[in-house]
Parts: sequence; C-alpha cells; structure tokens
Amino acid sequence: MKRIFFLFIYLTIVSILSAQKPAALADSLRSGFRGLSVVNENVIWMSGRKGLVGVSENGGVKWKWKRVKGFETCDFRSIHAFDLTHAVIATAGFPAAILFTENGGKSWTTAYSSKDSAMFFDGIDFWDRNHGMIYGDPVNGRMYLSETFDGGKTWKEIPFADRPQLQNGEASFAASGTAIGHGPGGNIWIATGGAVSRLWHSRDYGHHWEFRATPILQGDASQGIFSFDFSDTLLGIIVGGDYAIDSLKKDNCFYTSDGGKTWSAPCLAPSGYRSCVRYVIGELVIATGSNGTDISYDGGLHWQALETDGGYNTIAVMPLGEVYFAGGKKRKFYHLAFK
Repeated sequence: MKRIFFLFIYLTIVSILSAQKPAALADSLRSGFRGLSVVNENVIWMSGRKGLVGVSENGGVKWKWKRVKGFETCDFRSIHAFDLTHAVIATAGFPAAILFTENGGKSWTTAYSSKDSAMFFDGIDFWDRNHGMIYGDPVNGRMYLSETFDGGKTWKEIPFADRPQLQNGEASFAASGTAIGHGPGGNIWIATGGAVSRLWHSRDYGHHWEFRATPILQGDASQGIFSFDFSDTLLGIIVGGDYAIDSLKKDNCFYTSDGGKTWSAPCLAPSGYRSCVRYVIGELVIATGSNGTDISYDGGLHWQALETDGGYNTIAVMPLGEVYFAGGKKRKFYHLAFK
C-alpha cells in the first residue's frame, strides 16, 4: 500500500474544565464522555455521564454545558447533531430513552422511553437529516432496532422478525458510538461482541440482514469488535480487543479488502484495546482506546503510537482531515488537523 505523507499537523488541546466556570459542574465534567458529533469545524456536540450534554460553536475552544432535566443520573453515550440547535441523544442503560432538542440543548423532549431492563442503546446513525436508526442489545434474543423518518422526533421499531437473531452472550458495545455506520443506498453495518463478535450488514435500511464472522478476540463479555470503519464498500477495518485488559495486543485489529469476507491481521498491531477507529485521508487511519492512540499510514498494515496526551474514547473525522477526540483521562477534547 502507498504510504501517505502529511506536510503539516495543526493541533489544539482543550481541557473542557477550563472552559466551564460554574463550580457546581466541575466534578461532573471529569466524568467520561463517549458521545461526540461534529457538525462542522465550528459546531461540535459531546455527551456523557451524569446527564451532561455540551455544545461548542467555536471548534471546541469554549463549551456550554447542560445537565438534562429528569435524566441527571443517566449516561448519554449516543448523540447525533444536525446543527447548532438540533440534536438527538440516547441513554445507555436504565431508563432507556431517546430525546431531541430544537433549541441547542436548553430543553429536551422525550421521543421514546422504556422501562424494560433488557433495553440498552448502543449507537445511533443517520442517512440524512430525517432518516436514522438506533440499535441496542438483544431483547428476547434479537437485536433492538428502531428507525426515525423525522429527525428523531418519533421512532418506529423494525419488525421483530426482521432483526438479527443473536447468539447467547452476543451483544454490542456503547464505548464510542462507532459500532454502527451507514452507507449510501440504504447500507448499514452494526458490530457485535461478547461471546460472539460479528459484523452485520443490511442493504435495505435495516430490514434484512446478513453477517460476516470475524477473527477478532471474542468469547468473554469484555471482548469483541468495539468499532469499525469503511473507506468504501470493500475496504474496512475493525478494532477492539478486551477492555478489561486494555494493554492486551492479541487479535485487536483486522482489515478487509472484500467487504468482510476475509480478514487480515496487521504486521504491527495497535498497542492494546481500541474503542474507536477512523479513516482520515486515503490510507491514513487512527485508532484510540483507554491506554493510548495509534496511527497507520498504510491502511492498517502497520501501527505506531500517536502522541495525543493519552487515549480517548471516541473519534470524529471531517472530510478535509480534521480529527476530533473526546473522553480522555487527562483532557476531554483534542483536535488534530492533517494538511
């Protein structure tokens, strides 16, 4: 594979603690953030524990934080924003709920809620401004799936018989919100983990599914695919491993050139468990996790450590090489620009 060189790296490191003056929120802002939605180079949203949602309108330099009323103890790991005022969030765990805002997070409306203890939302994605899908851990043996046609204001469950039938102990991870990803023409992929780790694929907006087996580390509840990304319909990467042993390098990354029919291990793997992976430009790929961040210049064949002040939970990438990180142990937000 052809090596990609970049001429200039611009980096901005922002501690969200310094951007938030009210002392009442200081301790809460030290909590984990796993929800990240980058609308453009200015508008960025983050969400996380203790009901917190933040929005920045200057590229992450300053943030406005709100704790969602009535959900102060919830963990919002899934978020999708459309602009500065419109966004959708979902809880991870009990109570299961999907909410939306039309005023920049000043207030939120509950679009869906359930008191079923089996409900656990893992990720959300949108094909366009109106049509989106949310998925979660299995309910009665099948993956939970629901779709919206009005930007998250209302949701309709995919018929039970059309949802993937999962094996015992097979679920998914809400570690970064990137175990779900859409493509053109109704394509959508969802990764599972635990006892079995597979990559599921639908070509018709989630109404019929097929799966690809993967060689990633699996078998225990803490193991499997945590994130994936495709640069086109054939070329893709999966990462994960074991979050309970985040330094373990065994079977934590694989790449495919045929849409997941076959998988290849890198010559030099990432340095441990990775919760998120993203193509940046061409064959340049970045993966991050709790114990560090790695970069590959050859499509995932060789990985090396990237100095980003430690590991993060999730990554978002803009088309021109802007990379945004959220959820690190030392700092909560980090920005790289590849030029």
